[in-house]
Amino acid sequence: MPEARYKTDDLLSQMAAANSARDLGLIEVALTKAYLTYARDLTSGMLVPSKIDGDIVRKIEKRERQELLDSFANAQDAKGFLRGLAPRTPEYTRLMKAKLRMERLVSQGGWGAVVPVRKMEPGDSGAAVVALRDRLVRMGFMQRSASASYDAALKSAVQDFQIAHGLESDGVAGKGTVTEINVSAETRLKSIMVAMERERWLTRHAEGREILVNLTDFTAKILDDGKLTFRTRSVVGKNQSDRRSPEFSDIMEHMVINPTWNVPRSIATKEYLPMLKNNPNAVSYLRLVNGRGQTVDRSAIDFSQFTTRNFPFDMKQAPGSRNALGLVKFMFPNKYNIYLHDTPQKALFKREIRAYSHGCIRLQDPFDFAYALLAVQEDNPKQFFQTRLKTGRETRVDLKQDVPVHIIYRTAYTEAKGPVQFRRDIYGRDAKIWKAMANEGVALASYQG
Repeated sequence: MPEARYKTDDLLSQMAAANSARDLGLIEVALTKAYLTYARDLTSGMLVPSKIDGDIVRKIEKRERQELLDSFANAQDAKGFLRGLAPRTPEYTRLMKAKLRMERLVSQGGWGAVVPVRKMEPGDSGAAVVALRDRLVRMGFMQRSASASYDAALKSAVQDFQIAHGLESDGVAGKGTVTEINVSAETRLKSIMVAMERERWLTRHAEGREILVNLTDFTAKILDDGKLTFRTRSVVGKNQSDRRSPEFSDIMEHMVINPTWNVPRSIATKEYLPMLKNNPNAVSYLRLVNGRGQTVDRSAIDFSQFTTRNFPFDMKQAPGSRNALGLVKFMFPNKYNIYLHDTPQKALFKREIRAYSHGCIRLQDPFDFAYALLAVQEDNPKQFFQTRLKTGRETRVDLKQDVPVHIIYRTAYTEAKGPVQFRRDIYGRDAKIWKAMANEGVALASYQG
């Protein structure tokens, strides 16, 4: 936390100059304000997320000021109490350790010289390969070696780096991989510090089940008592102003097997209405429904009279394998109309960067995701699911125990084992957060060893 934010120098000067009861009273007020600011910063973050980016709609749980004061006053160990204000999650602890390691590395010159941006693969040799090897050694992905060739050890190190950075792990140092290798240690340190601020915004529990969707990692995970029990690839919102997936937490209550797709009005009016104006039979797989719930005959409608404001119909797609939601969706009702679902567009999951949706989260393995959710309430979750799927009818299945869902955005995060994971800032949100943190006085501090 930045000392300037708490005016520590002013406080020390004020205490040194005190020579009356009034001065002592003013110091007590100033110290109390500084403590409350510090405590709030550590417990729930120094920034207001929604003021940084309108799509960070996370609700922050702040501890009451009086409770913070009372807890501190009653603490047996003041230093221990202050250390305990920060989140006590394994993620925050690991990020703190990573921050200290990265600060030390930065003070020692980072990862050394950058690597020439060119494609390198097994069998290559020369100065660029040596530069690649040296940088991966500094990063800790391989042992030192005098070899100037792209050998098996270097290929393995490249693959390990690629896995730790969400890249295709083919062991080839292409332009994308080399570009990520050349990202500075200072930039990675900023990502870690932003991730720590983000962790302060998030209320998580060590026990029980939760669903974690990391937008930058393009994954959806199920954790039980903090341990990863299921992971699948995901597709998230496209990097456009009206499509980026928002960040928030909610509660998953049910799933819908064989869902009907109720086309969001924004899609119906902005994407489909222009098509209908050119050809009334366009997107014929969608039903037009009037205000009375009746399907209308397209041939009797003059679509040219409608705009995005006065379009009077709803559009719906019947359940089926071609449905835009696929064969199952997972609901945590929210005002942003975001949920997790299947998709018929399976090819997108093979891509490295998977930002293509209108905002909802598409899952590569939705059936397995459903089985994992149902396993705690059904003896044979697969049979239970498949029996309802085969009817072809829309079926709601309530979860007997609601599951917290956290849609997060972390360009740096940790796992129980292995190196810190880094991802691209696909929406540019972390850059905004760092700028806001810097405006509050946060800076990269060198390691004091």
